[in-house]
Amino acid sequence: MKAFIALLIAIVVLGGGYYWYTSQQTSAPDIDITMDDIDAGDTGTPPTTPAATTVTPAPATGTESGAVKEFTVTGKNFSFAPAAMTVKKGDRVRITFVNESGTHDLRVDGYNVGTKTIQGGASETFEFLADKAGSFEYYCSVGQHRQMGMKGTLTVQ
Repeated sequence: MKAFIALLIAIVVLGGGYYWYTSQQTSAPDIDITMDDIDAGDTGTPPTTPAATTVTPAPATGTESGAVKEFTVTGKNFSFAPAAMTVKKGDRVRITFVNESGTHDLRVDGYNVGTKTIQGGASETFEFLADKAGSFEYYCSVGQHRQMGMKGTLTVQ
């Protein structure tokens, strides 16, 4: 009787172990991580990034200057160049974000615009109407990149 119970326990343990092992193999995602993706302080969980939006500028109303100000912002670990941009209220702003290395995006506070998260070597362009005066921070929303200095200032005069 003891041998039968021991055999039953062994079958249950082996069956449970096999079930656990196969469920781990089928649910584990394929992850491709480079050293550029690993940042001090990151928790290992993917960041929640606001959805990138591209805004089509509104037509000129007569009070706007109507000028299109174009900027190319280069991002790398962990800075943007240029770190400051200045435009006039009413200008259309076109920003091309060129990511030199790592995984980054570019978001502009106050205008709810920016790029999607892109890999090194890629670029993305977005455009918006600078209809609010003030200073607005632009930054990378991936992980702790903003806190690590990957930010700049857009001044609308």
